[in-house]
This record gives sequence, structure tokens and C-alpha cells, in this order.
Amino acid sequence: MHRTSLFHRRHPLARLLQDNPKGVVAGLALVLLGTGVTAFGVAPHAPDAALLPVRTVTEDLQLPPLVAPLSGPQDAAMVLYRTDVTRSSDTPGTLLARLGVRDPAAAKALGQDSQARALFTGRAAKLVQAETDAHGRLQRLHARWLPNDERVFHRLTVTRAGDHWDIQLSAGELTPEIRVASGVIHSSLFATTDAMNLPDSVAVQLAEMFSSDIDFRRDLRRGDRFSVVYEALNADGETLRAGRVLAAEFVNDGTEHQAVWFQPSPSDKGGYYTFDGRSTRRAFLASPLEFSRVSSGYGMRFHPISGRIKAHLGVDYAAPTGTPVRTVADGVVTFAGWQRGYGNVIEVEHKGQQSTLYAHLSRIDVRKGQRVEQGGLIGAVGSTGASTGPHLHFEFRDKGTHIDPLTVARRSESVPIDAQARQAYDEHASLMRNKLVAAYQMQQASAQ
Repeated sequence: MHRTSLFHRRHPLARLLQDNPKGVVAGLALVLLGTGVTAFGVAPHAPDAALLPVRTVTEDLQLPPLVAPLSGPQDAAMVLYRTDVTRSSDTPGTLLARLGVRDPAAAKALGQDSQARALFTGRAAKLVQAETDAHGRLQRLHARWLPNDERVFHRLTVTRAGDHWDIQLSAGELTPEIRVASGVIHSSLFATTDAMNLPDSVAVQLAEMFSSDIDFRRDLRRGDRFSVVYEALNADGETLRAGRVLAAEFVNDGTEHQAVWFQPSPSDKGGYYTFDGRSTRRAFLASPLEFSRVSSGYGMRFHPISGRIKAHLGVDYAAPTGTPVRTVADGVVTFAGWQRGYGNVIEVEHKGQQSTLYAHLSRIDVRKGQRVEQGGLIGAVGSTGASTGPHLHFEFRDKGTHIDPLTVARRSESVPIDAQARQAYDEHASLMRNKLVAAYQMQQASAQ
């Protein structure tokens, strides 16, 4: 008998393998798989890791620098920007120094070029941006400014071209952008608009628009509110100044006052109207100055020079020398010259035997017989004649009789809108009303 046969007879597992080899192999696989699963779930018998010896391995790694060094060719590619405005005392050197430019050749070029010199003449506060490399050498200079109150601006570009400079002076048209704002009065109109960063020219226009109905020195109340739609005039995407107020609403002591600018056609004279079509323009302006402080009212007063109680037949407006003076209504100049204690004087005759007088002027800009329109500039505030300081003395006469000028504008008649333009105005006013409502709602949302 062979050993193999004997083994088969004595071991049942051998006989099972011989009779059913595939089933035995499958069973072994399941056993091994189960053992493997158990191995993942139960830690094997091994020494405690805490008792094993510890060996420290140190190796130097070469890493690339995280920041490129600030020397060599990289410097030339770095561009630095800085913006400032010109000052009346500026020279090319002082302006470039404020802009962080250390480039004597650039300062020399700006001083010698006739086009570049326009940057340092005329009005100050021209907006300037300089681009320099890391060493402070000028690469490019860009400046924009308003030569006057028209809708154009001047643009100066100075560009480095190797060892030379390309200097160009050109003109561009200002692009209007409509903006809205709304505020609540806590102390004064200008304090509120300053806190809102609203341009001063917008605040002046607001005061002017409603001056016939609101005395901004005495009538304002805490909690009064206003909303305004105005133009921002942009040059190359940068706002240079505010334009015209297009619409406004002022709620004073619970009473609503509205004004919408409307100009039927470019050839027509525009004006402000209420939502229901009544003109806010009166025959007389409330003041010959845009915005000022009454330093002495109408009536009896202690005269500062004579020292006696004396009738003051006009109103004094405190303002710096040179402040523009305007005529309060259409008329004809009947006198322009020196008049005893009044110094430089202008008298204007208006319709209905009414007249106005402007005294102590530093400058007279009209002549006798000249026709003037309401709001037209006729001179400037001064301190000529018997005067203790710069101010404007203003008088109003009706058929030769003096009247308190502060009451004239409120009593004067308004100028009605043309009936032919009424439909176009109603559509325009509806659009402006929606913008004012939006401005007020935004202010309410931000307050909450």
C-alpha cells in the first residue's frame, strides 16, 4: 500500500480535498478573508511603541525664495502710484516732491515746457497722479482740471520716452452722472451736508432753491429733512465737480417744499418748478449773495461809526472781500460809481418803479445803462466808504420808499411755466419724484 493511499484513509480532510477540491479552496479563502478583517479591527500582539528606541534624522532642504529680492531687474518693473492736488505756491519741484518723485530731469522738463506750465497757472487744486518706478523716477504724470465753469476740462499727460518726455495738453468734455442723497438736519444745513460728504456747491444750490420759502438762518428745525438729485461731472471716470441740482425736496417744520429743474429746449431758459407746475422762481432773489450771514438787519440800530441810534434802511451781509455780488432781479443799471459814505455803489432799476442798491463794493463790474438779468454778477464785496469791515450793504426801494429786503422775495410773484411745455414737464417731474423717493428710502434704510 502506498503512503498516499494510507494518508487518504486515515485523514478525512484529505479525502474531502480529493472528493471536492473546489469547495475546500473556497472555504479556505473565506477563513483567510475573515482573519484579514479581524486583523484590521484588532491590534496585533507587538511591543509598546512608547518603549521602542527613538532616532532623530536631520536633513537640509533647499526651498525657493517666497519673495523675490528687491534689487536687480525686478525693481524696474515696480510701478508706484500717488495722487495729490496742486497748490497756488507750487513749483514743478515741490509738486513732484509731494508725489514721491525724485527726478530732477522731470522737474526741469515740467518747468521748461509751455504746455506743462498750464498746470501751475490759474486755479489751484488741479488733480494730479504720478507713476514712478521703485527708485522714484517719473514714468508718467496725468493731470485734469477745470479751466472755467463750462462742461469741458483740460488734460495734461507727461510720459517718459527714454531720455525724453512726451508732453500733451488736450481738452475733453465732462460726462454727467446722476447721483442722489438724503439727509436729516441736526444743527445746520452745511453741517449736515459736510457729514454726508455732499459737495458744498450742492448745499449752496439747495439753500438758494428754497430761500424764498425758508430762512436757513432762523427757520431750520432739528429733524427737518431733505432729498436731492444732482449731477456729478466726470473727467476720464474721475469726478471733478458737482453740477446742477436736478431736483430736491425739503421738509421744514412739517411743510414740504419741492423743486425740479426743467428746460423745455436748449434755446429756452430753464428754471425750477414744484411738482404741480408752479415756478419756484420769484421776481426777486432772497439775497444778492449765494449764501451768507446777515450781520445787521433792517430798522433802528446803534451805528458802529457815529455811535448814535439811527435807522438802518437796508440789510448788511457779512462776507469776505471779493465775494461775488449779483443783482436780485432783471433791470437796468442807473448808477455805478462812488457815493460818499457808501463807497463803491451800484443801483439797479427794476419794473414797477422798484430799485435796489449795493454798497461798499471792492469792485464794480457793470456800467450805467447796462441791462442785467436776475442772478447776474455785478460786483464784489468790499469795505469801501464808511465801513468797519468787509460786508455788503443792500437796500430795496418801492416807488422811492425803503422796504425790508428780507421780506421782498417772499412777497414777490412767481413766474409760471409755459402751458405748451406742461405735458413734457409732468413726465419729467414724475421721473424726478421717483428718484427723490429712492434717495429718501435709502437714507431710511441706512438709519435703521
